[in-house]
Amino acid sequence: MDVMGIAKLATSIADTGTRQDVAIAVLKKAQDIQSTSALQLLDAVQSTAPAQNLPAHLGKHVNTTA
Repeated sequence: MDVMGIAKLATSIADTGTRQDVAIAVLKKAQDIQSTSALQLLDAVQSTAPAQNLPAHLGKHVNTTA
């Protein structure tokens, strides 16, 4: 192997490492964004109050013979 071949190989290996580091950073950022979005959705669902005017028996049974 000549000097140019070794230099190209070293550059290729370094470039691959850099690409992997960037890909991991982007993945972590995407996971953080999804986590934040999921928490906001859960907060929105929990903040809704149930309807107080409905009878207590509603929502207890499911009719499966339709």
